[in-house]
Amino acid sequence: MNPKKSSAKGCITKSDMKKIARLLLLAAVLILGIKYFETVINAVVILIGVLSPFLLGAAIAFVLNVPMRQIEHILFGGKRAEKSKFLQRIARPISLLLTLIAVGGMIAVFSLVLAPQLKETSALITQNIQAALPKAEKWLSKTLSEDIPIDKWLNTIEFNWAEIAKDAGSFLKEGVGSVLSTGIDAVFSVISGVVNFFIGLIFSIYVLMQKERLGDQAVRILKAVLPEQKVQSVCKIASMSFTTFSGFIRGQCLEAVILGVLFVIAMSIFGFPYALFISVVVAITALIPIFGAFIGCAIGAFIILLVSPVKALLFIVMFLIIQQIEGNFIYPYVVGNSIGLPSIWVLVSVTVGGGLMGVGGMLLFIPLCSVCYSLFRAWVNSRNELQAQQEKEPQIQPAEE
Repeated sequence: MNPKKSSAKGCITKSDMKKIARLLLLAAVLILGIKYFETVINAVVILIGVLSPFLLGAAIAFVLNVPMRQIEHILFGGKRAEKSKFLQRIARPISLLLTLIAVGGMIAVFSLVLAPQLKETSALITQNIQAALPKAEKWLSKTLSEDIPIDKWLNTIEFNWAEIAKDAGSFLKEGVGSVLSTGIDAVFSVISGVVNFFIGLIFSIYVLMQKERLGDQAVRILKAVLPEQKVQSVCKIASMSFTTFSGFIRGQCLEAVILGVLFVIAMSIFGFPYALFISVVVAITALIPIFGAFIGCAIGAFIILLVSPVKALLFIVMFLIIQQIEGNFIYPYVVGNSIGLPSIWVLVSVTVGGGLMGVGGMLLFIPLCSVCYSLFRAWVNSRNELQAQQEKEPQIQPAEE
């Protein structure tokens, strides 16, 4: 027996000391976090509020990066652009400018299309409500006059008008103050939202113009604090996340456009009213995975119901048919392949994300779960391969004494 080996087994190395120190630090942080949980949550909320313009800018940059990369690849991806320093210098600004023009143009077109239709639809709803009010008033008056027990019961009620006037006065005083306070808060909220949006937009433009440089700086920081193997793992996960999120955004937008085109064609063929307006609404709501198109269907059916109940019923039938085509043929190939996530996990992601963070959670959790699913699948495959190799290796029998 070697004494050096036996003594080494009982010693604590520097690596062990570092692991123990990390565990103690982690335990201390967890204990403090649990003890001051409310304070930590309030600090996180304040921090998110302060950083909200930059978080919004990062989200805008991520979304705009998808079409900008395509434009840059199409216009400046050839061999001629690779040899020309001038083309390389102007590639990013021109691609970003064209992306902003394209997005702004789409928003302007949607506004020009939706605004007249929305005005007309609102006027139609108002007219129908005004037409229904006299009928409802006539029915209520007839019911109360014919129902003798209700009439007698109403006559037995005694009102304390002084007390009612006093309560009404106090309610009006509090109500005016509440309305004024709410109005001021709403004005400041709108101003703050506009300011945050423009700050986020400027920040997103800076990120898109300097994204390679920012990426190199992030890698250098990681190399300064982490081992090389950990840095490679983080970069691999970041690359996988970027590919998954980009594919999801691209696929979801393409799926929404296809669904809107199908609806406008079908509604125009069968003569449904407000075909363009409802198709745009369905396309916009279809950006919400799984449940979004049904929201658009409900809005469209309600609008058509004001014109014709029969056509509203036929619209629901048409929607169910198109939804089956979209769910079985379009979504699996356009969106499903881009994220590599089975349908059951897409449903789980949408449900959990919507419950935690609303619509934004639905859009965030699908690619996030796709990344986690890919990492977990790779880990399971590597473990299975390792176990298979161990089973194939011949077992060495101990020698008999």
